[in-house]
Amino acid sequence: MVFSGWLDLPWWGYVLAALALTHVTIASVTIYLHRCQAHRALELHPAVAHFFRLWLWLTTGMVTKEWAAIHRKHHAKVETAEDPHSPQIYGINRVLWLGVFLYVKESHNKETMERYGHGTPDDWMERNVYTPHSVLGLWLMGAINIAVFGLVPGMLILLTQIAWIPFWAAGVINGVGHFFGYRSYDVPDASTNIVPWGILIGGEELHNNHHAFAASAKLSSKWYEFDIGWMYICILESLGLATVKRLAPTPRFAHPKPAADLETLHAVIANRYDVLSRYAKSFRRTYAEELERLRHWSPRDAEVLRSLKRALLRGQAAADSERARLAEALKNSRALATALAMRHELVALWERSSASKDELLRQLQDWCRRAEASGVAPLAEFSRRLRSYALA
Repeated sequence: MVFSGWLDLPWWGYVLAALALTHVTIASVTIYLHRCQAHRALELHPAVAHFFRLWLWLTTGMVTKEWAAIHRKHHAKVETAEDPHSPQIYGINRVLWLGVFLYVKESHNKETMERYGHGTPDDWMERNVYTPHSVLGLWLMGAINIAVFGLVPGMLILLTQIAWIPFWAAGVINGVGHFFGYRSYDVPDASTNIVPWGILIGGEELHNNHHAFAASAKLSSKWYEFDIGWMYICILESLGLATVKRLAPTPRFAHPKPAADLETLHAVIANRYDVLSRYAKSFRRTYAEELERLRHWSPRDAEVLRSLKRALLRGQAAADSERARLAEALKNSRALATALAMRHELVALWERSSASKDELLRQLQDWCRRAEASGVAPLAEFSRRLRSYALA
């Protein structure tokens, strides 16, 4: 005799129940583990924070310190050999399908826990229940599911709950989110926005936005993007159960100044990813115009530039085997060579930590002067736009 649970639902009712329960888990991961604990982008009321912690213990067995430490290390070592789960290093298939094993492996790295796991909960419940008995929560969740839904539906729902986070978070976000999708911001890593509507994975689909502004509690940035996790945070904040601490800066523009000043410098640095995003659009115009020009009188050079389109548009270095060919092709495209070199100079403005403000300002003013005298129309237009950045 098969044990029947408290609820007797049609098959589609059990499917909806599984989706609803896994969505609570997704919300717990993105709001509590990711935005609150790993990045300190918001503070949660103790009762809400503990609910999320309890729910994650019941449905995933994940330890807050381990998750936060591994994610912080991912940001610190992104796309390097020390990144715990980069598809650029391990390959997309390994991260997508076996990402949970990479997580488990890194969770046993004591150095990672000590260096990156600071500031996470260390109360009695964490020390005596959640951490040492992480698997016990799954057994309790299984018993609850069976009591509510019955033996077979309850076990199937439990299996769905157990598999949901390892696949969608450890696999899809860490894998596809660094391999395929669109990019709103020209960040140094390979992060992408998988889709513009972050619903299924709580807003984590907007992974490129997150890598551009890691400490922001809101992951959407364009008008057409939707972050359901941010919607939940706004609801919690309206109820006095959450406090948002950090958001991505919103670019503000004024009439272009005759010359960049210190306010312009501060605004450019504060909005550097927006600056790079707009420069990328300018560079694409230059690339398209030069490709069309070279196609008529230097097809060989045009083919080289076409073959390196991805690296050029993302500002990545060409492979060693391609550098000589690229350098030769750029000899016949002064506009593209200029735009490429000036992109590196622009990035260097916020990477020169030893330079004084006055030195950086002179470099910015010189950059604008040379850009507007370059004869490259998209570059000159971008420079004028750069002089219009203002502080919020």
